[in-house]
Amino acid sequence: MKRRSFIQKTALTSGAISLGGAFSHAHNKTNGMKHQFNLKYAPHLGMFKHHAGKDPIAQLNFMADQGFTAFEDNGMRTREVALQEKMAKTMQDRGLEMGVFVAHEIYWKEPNLASGDSNKRAEFLDDIQKSVAVAKRVNARWMTVVPGHVDLRLSMGYQTANVVESLKQAAALLEPHNLTMVLEPLNFRDHPGLFLTKSPQAYEICKAVDSPACKILFDIYHQQIQEGNLIPNMEASWDEIAYVQIGDNPGRKEPTTGEINYTNVFKFIHEKGFQGILGMEHGNSRPDKGGEQAVIDAYKKVDTF
Repeated sequence: MKRRSFIQKTALTSGAISLGGAFSHAHNKTNGMKHQFNLKYAPHLGMFKHHAGKDPIAQLNFMADQGFTAFEDNGMRTREVALQEKMAKTMQDRGLEMGVFVAHEIYWKEPNLASGDSNKRAEFLDDIQKSVAVAKRVNARWMTVVPGHVDLRLSMGYQTANVVESLKQAAALLEPHNLTMVLEPLNFRDHPGLFLTKSPQAYEICKAVDSPACKILFDIYHQQIQEGNLIPNMEASWDEIAYVQIGDNPGRKEPTTGEINYTNVFKFIHEKGFQGILGMEHGNSRPDKGGEQAVIDAYKKVDTF
């Protein structure tokens, strides 16, 4: 895959940063070229609040001004329709591709999809159907699905069959709209007791569902904790991976703050020709304006292949 040009942005000085929320698209156009990343890294609301303020639209504009070309918002499904529409227009105007949002109510403490309970399945499918409208409104292609807690009363084989059946029915709702739910395995430390924890398990389920509407969300932070061996595991499950999320370990902060060699991981993803989004689903290592700049600088540092 042809490497995109790597352009250093010269306009963003400390004086410009001090303007905070007043930093605008017009200012950026006047003073120089914005940075160009090799991959579609997607910040979330709140990540740059000290620069852009609390207004979601101002935050989206700030992200675009820094050269980011994507955005993700776990909570988009529950936002007011008027705000969804306003955010969608801003993203379209600024060249930001919409990433994932959470498609349904997640059961963290009790079984739902794994149990095979017909009422829980109906609730899940209703959420998926409603999320189709949200996805169309905000021009999203992917939505996150977490199958929920294990059911200790059932063997894993029965639980897996129950989850697969629910996902097959959900895929039938999504396929006509060319939308994809991405299954996210989560680590045992932060989310103990969940059904879906490892990439081979997610791979097996996606193969069983056998639909373009059901793929894997490979969260690098979660999988470093849960299974490690990141690049070989991504390679093994690559044909089912549609979305990636980011966070260093320990701490779940920006790349360069932990043990993961993100330059090598991103190089692998880039060389695979990945055209999807990489969600920046992590906190900032410092809770101030300088910390926000550190996040931007970290992505420039590791995006050097």
